[in-house]
Amino acid sequence: MNSAGKEVSSDQNRRGNLKIGKLFSGDSRLLWTVLALVIILLVDRLISANFFDVRLVNDRLVGSLINILDNSAPYALLAVGMTLVIATKGIDLSVGAVMAICAAVAVVMIRNYEAGATEFYYQPGFVMLITIIIGAICGLWNGILVAFLDLQPIIATLILMVAGRGVAQMITGGQSPTFTNETLAFIGRGVVFGVPFPIYLALAALILVMLLVRRTALGLLIESVGVNDRASYYAGIQARMIKLFVYMLSGVCAAIAGMIVAGEVKSADPHTAGLFTELDAILAVVIGGTALSGGRFYLGLSVMGVLIIQSLLVGLYVSSLHPTTNLVVKAIVVLAVLLLQSPEFRRFITGPFRRTA
Repeated sequence: MNSAGKEVSSDQNRRGNLKIGKLFSGDSRLLWTVLALVIILLVDRLISANFFDVRLVNDRLVGSLINILDNSAPYALLAVGMTLVIATKGIDLSVGAVMAICAAVAVVMIRNYEAGATEFYYQPGFVMLITIIIGAICGLWNGILVAFLDLQPIIATLILMVAGRGVAQMITGGQSPTFTNETLAFIGRGVVFGVPFPIYLALAALILVMLLVRRTALGLLIESVGVNDRASYYAGIQARMIKLFVYMLSGVCAAIAGMIVAGEVKSADPHTAGLFTELDAILAVVIGGTALSGGRFYLGLSVMGVLIIQSLLVGLYVSSLHPTTNLVVKAIVVLAVLLLQSPEFRRFITGPFRRTA
């Protein structure tokens, strides 16, 4: 090869290395989140040969992929509300307790209906509406503490996180009441066109909230409050009302998630319902690229973060690993996903490519 050919080849190599360096050092959240999900699903397929199989049994689609989507539904609802809360530089540690409270309210009221209560508010439709209102009130409580009393979000929501389960136990009398009403149970275990109904609920909530924050000015206002709420206030933005709204929305999402969990098992356990779900919701939001420091947020990627966590859990379930190692493996994989999404880490590991370029 002559010198001209060598120079062309060398130039092509430099361009190729430069492209690789840019790809790995960029801030493409969607790319790296999707890549992480695909890798986990492929590993799950290697573990279980029929992992991608989906079949129809008794008019219901079954399979590992359907299980992932079904299990993700309540967490996706929590992640939608949590994303907006975190975007305002807040946090909501109470969503698990709100789930327990709302599940308890729904089950106790529907049991009264089954016992023959004739008041209109014991009808299943009103029970669901009242449960959602209870979730909104819980969010309103958090919002008042944060927005109007200027309590730190982690402290304000920790109060309801601790007290909420006590409230749920008071509502149920410390028991785990069961019910048989199929209308309420449909929320958690219903099927529409072969697809579990909770998937529709989570998808509808995601679409509605995305339309609300991306087709109106609300999304920009939330990001503005998250970046600098004081400056937003002086710019004429009602920062307190924005914070109040996002905490109420988080409470509503938790209420729906609570009804899904209660409907799935036809029971309300105030001790375990929603336990530690707030941690997975926060983790999903962080995996989706929304910074805990507030500002720009990514609703779709937060839900994809939920899918990543659930894909990992389902993969661990079908694997031959001992159950005691599941949490350790989960932590290692989540850390790897976060490092993969970190531009600083990618720049570090692609240093040779950039130096060659």
